[in-house]
Formats: sequence, structure tokens, C-alpha cells
Amino acid sequence: MRRSAPAFRSQLRPIGAAAALAMSTIALVPGIAQANVPAGGELTLYTTREVALVQPLLSAFTAKTGTRVNTVFVKDGLLERVKAEGARSPADLLMTVDVGNLIDLVEGGVTQPLKSAEVDAAVPANLRAADGQWTALSLRARVLYADPALKATAIRYEDLADPKWKGKVCTRSGQHPYNTALVAAMIAHDGEAKTEQWLRGLKANLGRKPTGGDRDVARDILGGICDVGLANSYYVGQMKSAKPGSDARKWGDGIQVLKPTFAKGVGTHVNISGAALAKHAPNKAAAQALMAFLVSEPAQQLYAQTNYEYPVRAGVTLDPLIQSAIGPVKADPLPLTEIARHRKQASLLIDKVAFDQ
Repeated sequence: MRRSAPAFRSQLRPIGAAAALAMSTIALVPGIAQANVPAGGELTLYTTREVALVQPLLSAFTAKTGTRVNTVFVKDGLLERVKAEGARSPADLLMTVDVGNLIDLVEGGVTQPLKSAEVDAAVPANLRAADGQWTALSLRARVLYADPALKATAIRYEDLADPKWKGKVCTRSGQHPYNTALVAAMIAHDGEAKTEQWLRGLKANLGRKPTGGDRDVARDILGGICDVGLANSYYVGQMKSAKPGSDARKWGDGIQVLKPTFAKGVGTHVNISGAALAKHAPNKAAAQALMAFLVSEPAQQLYAQTNYEYPVRAGVTLDPLIQSAIGPVKADPLPLTEIARHRKQASLLIDKVAFDQ
């Protein structure tokens, strides 16, 4: 009988250590101290991410500029809340995960273009909106967890529909944004007909019903239920940094990580955490300065070290756990806006093949 997964909170680096690193390196960020921000000013950040994930960066920004960042954690309903507040909203920046959520904010009319030379220089064009309505701040790759006994090296997402994997694949719900985005990317690359065929083949190869989370994929590989499974890269760091002897540590140590590409060989699918400038931002200059900081090299280093995510800025050192377990990822260069354009189509296709049933 399978064990149920215990409650598991994100494994974060000690906040004090991360903040100390930020304080020691923030002086290297050009232009932040001279930003057009009133001394002793403030701004308000609405975030769907746990505040602890970004607090070291915000503390460093405050230490350098004197600008206080008020954080408001909005677990659900970010768009609805900001729309309801209207022009009276105190929100300056809106931070969330998944490109679809960012585009929902834009389409919901609660953002405005951000004009930032720093963002344009640091973030590749395919990872931000052409009109400045949103930008990526960090990346998470959709990789494959695999049984270490497998001798696989190069593998494509399309290969998971091959009958040789029958009964050997695990994943979470197809309707979870992580998987919906992957299916949308598949549609963008291969077209809807081929993607439907792929989804049917993938469903036929499942070793269990799509359920749970990405860490459950590692658990079930260790338990012999499947050989490979789709999951996000940053969970590897969370599991491998867990307490020795804990279930999570055993799951992390019980897998190898493969970096699949699409059949066209264009790279590995990535999704993002990101942010947008709120439409009625009362502290616009301060918000622009914070966005410039968040894509700076020291801040990007902190993203890598505290969250086990991939930096959006080139040349930033990866966290050692991610470097050793996965290494650098060649990201699919397809614009995220193009992937997001196929989200609804992907969701309907997932239901059409009854993937989650």
C-alpha cells in the first residue's frame, strides 16, 4: 500500500543568511541608490508567492534605497481583488507564478507598461511582454524525474507517448497550470492534431491516475510505481535540501533528472515567476526601481539560492544543488506569449482525451 505524502512546506535557505548575502552584494547594483525614489518612501507589493520566498530581496532593496516594501500575500483571487479595489488600490507591483496568471492580469486590465532599460537588458525578449506589461523574474524547467537505473540521456517530451513507457509514467493533473502550459507549448510546436495524439499516448502510458504534486512523482519512482515523471526543477532542490532521513530527502536522493526537449530540438520547456506594474500604482517610481533591482545580478543570485530556481539573467551562478543534480538548462526560445495563447486550447484538449480520469 502506498504511503500518503506528508504535509511538506517549502525548504527555504535560512532567511538571515540570504539577507546577509544580499546586504553584502547590493552595493554592486548600478543605479539603484540613485533611482528617482523619495528618501524614506514606500511601495506595496501584492504577491501570490509566500512572502518568505522574496523577503531577503525586499530587505536588501530597502537597506540600499531606504524604500520600505509593504507585502500583501494574496493566496487566491489576485485579479479579482485588484479589480475590486479599482483606482483606490494601494498595489504598486503584482507578483505571481505561471505566465498564464500574468497574462490574466493584463487581460483583466489591472496592469500598465513598465519602461525599464534594466529589465530590457537583463531579461530575454521571449520571457517578457513586448509592450512591457509583465516580465519574468525567475525560471522553473519542466524536467523528467527518472529511476537512476535508467540509462537514458537524451529524451524528448514526445517520447513519453512511446508504448515502451506503458505503465511507467507518473504526473500530476493535466489541468494543473504546470502541465497545461507544457501542452500549450506542444500545440505551439507540433500543432493540435499531433498534440492530441501525444496526449492519448501519454495517458495510455500512465502508471497511476494523474494526481498529487510534483514531489509525489519522485516518491512513486522510489516506490517502483513508475520509472519517469514530469515535474518542475526547483522541487529537486527542495527535496535534496530536506532533513537527512526524511521522506522528502529520500525522494530527492532516489531520482535522477533528465532535461527533455521538444522533437524540434529547440530546448526544455520553462515557466516563470514574474511581476507586473499595477495600473494605478501610487508609487510608480519606487516600483520601477524595485523591478530593476529584482533583475540585477545580486538579486538573481538570491533567487537561485533561496528558491532553487533558474535566473532569467544570463551568467548568474546556479545553486550548487541544482548545478549538481540538473545543471544548466537550454530553455525553449519560443515566446511565452505564444505558449500562453494556446492555454485554453490545451485545457480543452486535456479534457477531450479524459486525461485526468
